Amino acid sequence: MRNVIYAINVTLDGCCDHTKMIADEELHEHYTQLLREVDLLVFGRTTYELMVPFWPDVAQSQSMTKATNEFARVFDSIDKVVFSRSLKRVGGARSRLVRTDLQDEMRRLKQERGKSILLGGVSVPAQLIELGLVDEFRFVVQPIIAGAGRRLLDEIALDERVHLRLVESKVLRSACVALRYLKH
Repeated sequence: MRNVIYAINVTLDGCCDHTKMIADEELHEHYTQLLREVDLLVFGRTTYELMVPFWPDVAQSQSMTKATNEFARVFDSIDKVVFSRSLKRVGGARSRLVRTDLQDEMRRLKQERGKSILLGGVSVPAQLIELGLVDEFRFVVQPIIAGAGRRLLDEIALDERVHLRLVESKVLRSACVALRYLKH
């Protein structure tokens, strides 16, 4: 069974608004390494539209820094599943729009052969955490107090706590802390 990983940046006060984050070379290298561990990306509409076409365009133009260009190239090479009832279509040969039941489709994807599945965004991961379908959590805690913005896991309603075990931590040069937790 494939491992489902949820990864996101978060500020000290729990904000996960991408406009408030540090995005330096080391952070892009960190996420490029994570992307190399997976062969499927799963998003909802909002996150997908933040990522595509921006990163595929950078992969094509190679117009940014070395680490950012490499992140874009690896991101662009991975298949994507987008859960949305409002999108009419998704762009690119590697993206597939799914309108069926989230739980059924994720259970099916977990059963397929392949590397791990990486979740991005907030809403779809929150639903999958509630369903018990997320196996691993990777948070990069940024040394920022945002003061406002969407909060991580604000939308989750759990019947019981999810116990996690810290298996790795790393302090980046930017003072961000990369944390990796497995479901206990």
